[in-house]
Amino acid sequence: MDRARTAGAATARGTGGRPRVLVVGGGVGGLATAVALRARGIPVKVLERSAGGPGAGSGLTLWPNGVRALEAIGQGPAVLDRSLPGGTGGIRTPSGRFLSRTDIGDLVRDRGPMVAVHRAELTGILRAALPADTVRTGVTVTGVRLDGRGRPVVITDAGEESADVVVGADGVRSTVRGALWPTARGPRYAGYTAWRMVVDEPVDTGAAGETIGRGERFGVVPLRDGRIYAFATARVPEGARAPDGERAELLRRFGGWHDPVPRLLAAAREETILRHDIHDLPALPRYARGRVVLLGDAAHAMTPNLGQGANQALEDAVTLAALLDTRPDPEEATAAYDAERRPRARRVVALSRRAGAVAQWHLPLAAPLRDTVLRLTPPAMALRALAPVLDWTPPPPAPAGAADAGAETDKATGAGTTGTGTGTDGTTGAGGAGGTTGAG
Repeated sequence: MDRARTAGAATARGTGGRPRVLVVGGGVGGLATAVALRARGIPVKVLERSAGGPGAGSGLTLWPNGVRALEAIGQGPAVLDRSLPGGTGGIRTPSGRFLSRTDIGDLVRDRGPMVAVHRAELTGILRAALPADTVRTGVTVTGVRLDGRGRPVVITDAGEESADVVVGADGVRSTVRGALWPTARGPRYAGYTAWRMVVDEPVDTGAAGETIGRGERFGVVPLRDGRIYAFATARVPEGARAPDGERAELLRRFGGWHDPVPRLLAAAREETILRHDIHDLPALPRYARGRVVLLGDAAHAMTPNLGQGANQALEDAVTLAALLDTRPDPEEATAAYDAERRPRARRVVALSRRAGAVAQWHLPLAAPLRDTVLRLTPPAMALRALAPVLDWTPPPPAPAGAADAGAETDKATGAGTTGTGTGTDGTTGAGGAGGTTGAG
């Protein structure tokens, strides 16, 4: 490393030799990044547009790789008591005939625990792990620029704020990405819309599962507290909405499907039903530009068919924190993050898009062919196909006492930020969880 670069690295590390990090977006990915950085003694602030934090959303599933990421930042015990109950789930036809069955207990024994949780519960767990002043809400990030020394400056409706590293965790329509990746292609419509809801009334659904028809799907995920997370998808033109309400639309489409689908829709309340068209993000050439990185949906928004949106954001968070902790120069750390995360995330995006395309088949010959393949595929083979996604291993944990060192650094640097403004793009979702349907 030459002398100028060494001097720049020393300046970037700030008081105590730790980079000061500003995270744009206070959803699952942004909050997990803050928790992971704090665990390694790195001062961090999170900027969130919504005055009360991100919207509550609905349910999601944490697969074994996501659970490992949470365990790596000390949040495993808080989520493991929400593990999915045992039982036999699977994929069915609208008449109720099983095409495939999965023993959730076998999956857990082979790959590790799974957790079904309301999105608000997960963000609450992550918020509780942070000092009260870490997340600042209520203003909007309108842009990001690099100053003459290459340091990022976040522009908000309340002023400007600089940091040593900026993390764009602000969703599929990321302001950070738009500012520093101006030629990148925007989100692309996957060809179907999704409805998500959490049903409060007790409805016996058995284990988690999904039903697939011709161009339509309906799924259920029981939550540990007795509520049911339900989701549905349908092939429709982008932007379409039901003139008489989404519950009425769901009843028209799925009211004649097997039990418990009609009972769940009867128990659902119109005001709790969320509808979002499903988009993913074309592959970016890089996830880092100097000291600015993209994370979660801002980097690799994916369709929800593998339930990996939030899980991949958690992997991003843990990986980025470890690299900022162990690399001497923030730019080296962000470049290493890009090299490590981009190939894996691209593969998951592509796998999820292909899975969704097949699941949404609607032509008279294609849908029966898909069903036949599902019926003839052994469950063990289907689980093995997920191994490259689920078998992720987090980096080594932070040394003991690192978080205490970070707290002292916060005090010495004025909580690790300068300038006068705060805010976030505040796009809906979970800071990387994406417009999640399905189990994630």
